[in-house]
Amino acid sequence: MAALTTSYDIPASPSTSKAGLWTSRILTGLVAAFLAFDALTKIFKERHVLAAIAEMGISVSTIVWIGVVLLACLTLYLIPRTSILGAMLLTGYLGGAVCANVLAHHGVFEAVFPIIFGVLIWGALWLREPRLRALAPFVR
Repeated sequence: MAALTTSYDIPASPSTSKAGLWTSRILTGLVAAFLAFDALTKIFKERHVLAAIAEMGISVSTIVWIGVVLLACLTLYLIPRTSILGAMLLTGYLGGAVCANVLAHHGVFEAVFPIIFGVLIWGALWLREPRLRALAPFVR
């Protein structure tokens, strides 16, 4: 019996331009710095974070694990081989942030802010990852 093989024909996409690559690096750096700061403030139980989670009804013991999960997702996003998986996991994390802000009756900005970060995460990845551009060709 013949071995079962699968191949995916992904159309060739243009290589990343120098400007696109640098834009991606800058966006990734800004997003990574913010998310790392956010994760570390949760892990080290910074007093402003504790006040915010008390307002949302989240327990103090849970916030450390939320920070650890965020740091793990961010790490996957920053490793080129696992960046798409990391972006998907960060999208889920940010969706939870939107939900928490809506349930806590925070303003529109607090609910939209994680969405903006999700767009930045995927935009930076789209600029630097030819495989993603081949799957989601928004611009030809």
